[in-house]
Amino acid sequence: MAALWSCGAFCFYLLFLLLVSSESQRVFRGESFRRKLSVELNPGRPAPPPPGGDLLHVRAVGLNDTLHFLFCSQGAPTLLLVHTNSSSSTVEVDWPQFLMRNVSGSLRVEPESSILQSNAIVFSRLLEYDDVNDTANATSDLFPPYDLQDFTWAPLNLSGASALLCGAAATFANGSLCLKLTVFDSEGRDQMLPRLLHSANSSQLEVWLDGLLPRASRSRFLLELQAVGGAYPLSRVEVRRSIDDEFTPTIFKVLQWLPPLNRTSHGSGFLQWKPVSYRRSSPSVEEGSPTRSSLPRPQRGEEAFSALITAFYAEPETFGMNVSFGISGEPFYNRTRFLSWTVLMGVGTPPMDSFSPAVLIMMAVGLGTPMMLLVLGGVCICVRKRASASNYEPIN
Repeated sequence: MAALWSCGAFCFYLLFLLLVSSESQRVFRGESFRRKLSVELNPGRPAPPPPGGDLLHVRAVGLNDTLHFLFCSQGAPTLLLVHTNSSSSTVEVDWPQFLMRNVSGSLRVEPESSILQSNAIVFSRLLEYDDVNDTANATSDLFPPYDLQDFTWAPLNLSGASALLCGAAATFANGSLCLKLTVFDSEGRDQMLPRLLHSANSSQLEVWLDGLLPRASRSRFLLELQAVGGAYPLSRVEVRRSIDDEFTPTIFKVLQWLPPLNRTSHGSGFLQWKPVSYRRSSPSVEEGSPTRSSLPRPQRGEEAFSALITAFYAEPETFGMNVSFGISGEPFYNRTRFLSWTVLMGVGTPPMDSFSPAVLIMMAVGLGTPMMLLVLGGVCICVRKRASASNYEPIN
């Protein structure tokens, strides 16, 4: 009997080690890959700062490739990501032509032959509507939109590999719209909700609307995004579901904006987010609010103006999508006058959540213990039956 107990305990211990070690190896592999980051504001331009907005270049160098993150506030705020197969590729800006805002090729990544792929995300418009009947459906009750290309943007505020951009429309009585870009050198997870998992091949953009006086007491908002690329831009949204909400409680899916299905590869670009926004600057589960996304559609003739897009792309392809904040029954914007939403942009395979070691341990205990008891119970019954049979003395 003691031998059976020892065997069962040993098997359980092996299962536990297998589960925990597999997760530890995954984390170790992610953290072992680290990019070298360098940050340059308005690359190649001597003082003073350029009129009309800043251009930030974050260069993330790997073993044999480079990610160029370019964040610009000339026109609508734009994040451009260019992936090259060279660890020595550079960004060249012809500033006189760039500031003309109508010259393609005034921003280049050299050597051009090293470019593997490029994608950009443009934050084009902020839409507000009066949700009189609390349906959370923006129909004919839309107010005139806020075009972000017409905002007055403050200079970029840099902190390491992060940059904060805040601005306001001329019609804002108060309040501001802010975007915070963070570029990562290794795998990790943000400490604030929605706690998105990131890799060394991705960046994070947090967008928030703070203190804006709404135009109606029942106002809700939408954010219009435009994905820009060359031959194969981001054109479809894929929903990935999970049974685990450990890192973002009550949220069981993640959305990914991807290239066409037949053009998706390990080197493709992506946008990724969880369908949740928050009504407080210190996000909590209680202040979370669902988001909804429209299907991407081509934007021919409806492209927002972006100096960065004009300077880099000769013939860009553009798809647009709206992200709406709040659903029927949720509090209106006027309650807290704050909204925040977070999205990842990167290349390669989008990061996917997996069970943490703590959850794996609980699963091992929860599933392993009943199984052990069942097996050991069956073994004990068999042993007792055999012992009873061995005590029987037949009559000659």
